[in-house]
Amino acid sequence: MEMESILLVSSSVKVTALLTELLQAQYSAACQIVSATNGGEARRFLSQRDYDLILVNTPLQDEFGHDVAIMATQYTSAGVMLLVKSEMEDEISGKVEDYGVMVVGKPISRQLFYQALKMLSVSHRRLAGLRHENLQLQNKIEEIRLVDRAKCVLIQYLNMTEPQAHRYIEKQAMDMRCTKVEVAQGILRTYES
Repeated sequence: MEMESILLVSSSVKVTALLTELLQAQYSAACQIVSATNGGEARRFLSQRDYDLILVNTPLQDEFGHDVAIMATQYTSAGVMLLVKSEMEDEISGKVEDYGVMVVGKPISRQLFYQALKMLSVSHRRLAGLRHENLQLQNKIEEIRLVDRAKCVLIQYLNMTEPQAHRYIEKQAMDMRCTKVEVAQGILRTYES
Protein backbone atom coordinates (compact mmCIF):
# COMPACT_ATOMS: atom_id res chain seq x y z
CA MET A 1 0.00 0.00 0.00
CA GLU A 2 1.55 3.29 -1.13
CA MET A 3 0.52 6.25 0.94
CA GLU A 4 2.33 9.54 0.64
CA SER A 5 0.43 11.65 3.15
CA ILE A 6 -1.94 11.04 6.04
CA LEU A 7 -3.91 13.55 8.08
CA LEU A 8 -4.52 12.35 11.63
CA VAL A 9 -7.14 14.37 13.52
CA SER A 10 -7.32 13.67 17.25
CA SER A 11 -7.61 15.80 20.39
CA SER A 12 -6.00 13.04 22.46
CA VAL A 13 -2.20 13.13 22.57
CA LYS A 14 -2.15 9.49 23.69
CA VAL A 15 -4.34 8.30 20.80
CA THR A 16 -2.38 10.42 18.32
CA ALA A 17 0.86 8.75 19.47
CA LEU A 18 -0.68 5.26 19.25
CA LEU A 19 -2.19 5.81 15.78
CA THR A 20 1.05 7.38 14.53
CA GLU A 21 2.95 4.31 15.72
CA LEU A 22 0.48 1.96 13.99
CA LEU A 23 0.60 3.99 10.77
CA GLN A 24 4.39 4.12 10.74
CA ALA A 25 4.50 0.35 11.16
CA GLN A 26 2.19 -0.06 8.17
CA TYR A 27 3.60 2.50 5.74
CA SER A 28 7.06 3.48 4.51
CA ALA A 29 9.16 6.11 6.21
CA ALA A 30 8.50 8.37 3.20
CA CYS A 31 4.83 8.63 4.22
CA GLN A 32 4.19 11.99 5.86
CA ILE A 33 1.83 11.97 8.84
CA VAL A 34 0.34 15.36 9.72
CA SER A 35 -1.52 15.76 13.03
CA ALA A 36 -4.37 18.15 13.80
CA THR A 37 -5.81 18.52 17.30
CA ASN A 38 -9.23 19.91 16.39
CA GLY A 39 -11.71 20.37 13.55
CA GLY A 40 -10.65 23.92 12.71
CA GLU A 41 -7.02 22.94 12.36
CA ALA A 42 -8.00 19.91 10.26
CA ARG A 43 -10.04 22.11 7.90
CA ARG A 44 -7.08 24.47 7.50
CA PHE A 45 -4.77 21.55 6.65
CA LEU A 46 -7.32 20.16 4.18
CA SER A 47 -7.53 23.53 2.42
CA GLN A 48 -3.75 23.64 1.99
CA ARG A 49 -3.05 20.23 0.40
CA ASP A 50 -4.37 16.79 -0.52
CA TYR A 51 -3.98 13.70 1.62
CA ASP A 52 -4.22 10.02 0.70
CA LEU A 53 -5.80 9.04 4.01
CA ILE A 54 -7.64 10.97 6.70
CA LEU A 55 -8.24 9.50 10.17
CA VAL A 56 -10.54 11.32 12.59
CA ASN A 57 -10.59 10.15 16.22
CA THR A 58 -13.79 11.41 17.85
CA PRO A 59 -14.69 13.45 19.78
CA LEU A 60 -12.58 16.49 18.98
CA GLN A 61 -12.09 19.53 21.23
CA ASP A 62 -14.22 21.88 19.15
CA GLU A 63 -16.73 19.48 17.58
CA PHE A 64 -17.59 15.81 17.36
CA GLY A 65 -15.62 15.21 14.14
CA HIS A 66 -18.09 13.72 11.68
CA ASP A 67 -18.50 17.07 9.88
CA VAL A 68 -14.74 17.20 9.21
CA ALA A 69 -14.90 13.66 7.83
CA ILE A 70 -17.83 14.54 5.54
CA MET A 71 -16.08 17.70 4.33
CA ALA A 72 -12.95 15.68 3.57
CA THR A 73 -14.89 13.32 1.31
CA GLN A 74 -16.45 16.21 -0.58
CA TYR A 75 -13.20 18.02 -1.36
CA THR A 76 -10.62 15.22 -1.62
CA SER A 77 -10.25 11.72 -2.98
CA ALA A 78 -8.73 10.57 0.30
CA GLY A 79 -9.93 7.51 2.14
CA VAL A 80 -11.63 8.75 5.32
CA MET A 81 -11.92 6.77 8.57
CA LEU A 82 -13.89 7.96 11.58
CA LEU A 83 -13.07 6.32 14.93
CA VAL A 84 -16.02 6.43 17.36
CA LYS A 85 -17.00 4.70 20.60
CA SER A 86 -18.51 1.28 19.79
CA GLU A 87 -21.90 2.18 21.29
CA MET A 88 -22.19 5.13 18.84
CA GLU A 89 -20.98 3.28 15.76
CA ASP A 90 -24.40 2.53 14.21
CA GLU A 91 -25.78 6.02 14.86
CA ILE A 92 -22.75 7.80 13.37
CA SER A 93 -22.54 5.34 10.46
CA GLY A 94 -26.05 6.34 9.48
CA LYS A 95 -24.95 9.96 9.26
CA VAL A 96 -21.72 9.56 7.28
CA GLU A 97 -21.68 6.33 5.25
CA ASP A 98 -23.52 7.90 2.31
CA TYR A 99 -20.55 10.24 1.96
CA GLY A 100 -18.07 7.36 1.82
CA VAL A 101 -16.73 7.67 5.36
CA MET A 102 -15.70 4.39 6.97
CA VAL A 103 -16.77 4.23 10.62
CA VAL A 104 -14.78 2.00 12.99
CA GLY A 105 -15.74 1.38 16.62
CA LYS A 106 -13.32 1.91 19.50
CA PRO A 107 -11.58 0.18 21.05
CA ILE A 108 -10.16 -1.30 17.86
CA SER A 109 -7.85 -4.28 17.47
CA ARG A 110 -4.61 -3.88 15.56
CA GLN A 111 -5.77 -6.47 12.99
CA LEU A 112 -9.11 -4.72 12.36
CA PHE A 113 -7.34 -1.35 12.10
CA TYR A 114 -4.96 -2.68 9.45
CA GLN A 115 -7.84 -4.31 7.53
CA ALA A 116 -9.73 -1.01 7.55
CA LEU A 117 -6.59 0.81 6.33
CA LYS A 118 -6.22 -1.68 3.49
CA MET A 119 -9.85 -1.20 2.43
CA LEU A 120 -9.44 2.58 2.51
CA SER A 121 -6.22 2.35 0.51
CA VAL A 122 -7.91 0.24 -2.17
CA SER A 123 -10.89 2.61 -2.40
CA HIS A 124 -8.56 5.63 -2.52
CA ARG A 125 -6.61 4.16 -5.45
CA ARG A 126 -9.81 3.31 -7.28
CA LEU A 127 -11.25 6.79 -6.74
CA ALA A 128 -7.97 8.44 -7.79
CA GLY A 129 -8.01 6.36 -10.98
CA LEU A 130 -11.58 7.39 -11.74
CA ARG A 131 -10.77 11.06 -11.12
CA HIS A 132 -7.79 10.82 -13.47
CA GLU A 133 -9.96 9.18 -16.14
CA ASN A 134 -12.63 11.85 -15.66
CA LEU A 135 -10.04 14.62 -16.04
CA GLN A 136 -8.75 13.05 -19.28
CA LEU A 137 -12.31 12.87 -20.65
CA GLN A 138 -12.99 16.50 -19.70
CA ASN A 139 -9.78 17.55 -21.47
CA LYS A 140 -10.78 15.57 -24.57
CA ILE A 141 -14.22 17.21 -24.59
CA GLU A 142 -12.61 20.65 -24.30
CA GLU A 143 -10.29 19.85 -27.22
CA ILE A 144 -13.26 18.74 -29.35
CA ARG A 145 -15.11 21.97 -28.50
CA LEU A 146 -12.07 24.05 -29.44
CA VAL A 147 -11.68 22.30 -32.80
CA ASP A 148 -15.43 22.64 -33.46
CA ARG A 149 -15.25 26.38 -32.70
CA ALA A 150 -12.37 26.70 -35.17
CA LYS A 151 -14.42 24.84 -37.79
CA CYS A 152 -17.31 27.26 -37.24
CA VAL A 153 -14.92 30.19 -37.72
CA LEU A 154 -13.65 28.70 -41.00
CA ILE A 155 -17.21 28.13 -42.15
CA GLN A 156 -18.19 31.69 -41.23
CA TYR A 157 -15.18 33.61 -42.53
CA LEU A 158 -13.91 31.43 -45.40
CA ASN A 159 -17.26 29.98 -46.52
CA MET A 160 -16.02 26.39 -46.12
CA THR A 161 -18.33 23.46 -45.61
CA GLU A 162 -17.99 21.47 -42.40
CA PRO A 163 -16.10 18.61 -44.15
CA GLN A 164 -13.78 21.15 -45.81
CA ALA A 165 -13.08 22.88 -42.47
CA HIS A 166 -12.43 19.50 -40.84
CA ARG A 167 -10.05 18.45 -43.60
CA TYR A 168 -8.30 21.84 -43.51
CA ILE A 169 -7.58 21.54 -39.77
CA GLU A 170 -6.36 17.94 -40.16
CA LYS A 171 -4.11 18.82 -43.12
CA GLN A 172 -2.65 21.85 -41.32
CA ALA A 173 -1.89 19.68 -38.29
CA MET A 174 -0.10 17.12 -40.47
CA ASP A 175 1.78 19.70 -42.53
CA MET A 176 2.92 21.71 -39.50
CA ARG A 177 3.49 18.58 -37.37
CA CYS A 178 1.35 19.79 -34.52
CA THR A 179 -1.98 18.85 -32.97
CA LYS A 180 -5.41 19.79 -34.26
CA VAL A 181 -5.88 21.73 -31.03
CA GLU A 182 -2.83 23.90 -31.80
CA VAL A 183 -4.15 24.54 -35.32
CA ALA A 184 -7.57 25.39 -33.90
CA GLN A 185 -6.03 27.81 -31.39
CA GLY A 186 -4.15 29.52 -34.23
CA ILE A 187 -7.32 29.84 -36.28
CA LEU A 188 -9.21 31.30 -33.34
CA ARG A 189 -6.41 33.78 -32.60
CA THR A 190 -6.45 34.90 -36.25
CA TYR A 191 -10.19 35.35 -36.68
CA GLU A 192 -11.52 36.07 -33.18
CA SER A 193 -8.96 38.70 -32.15
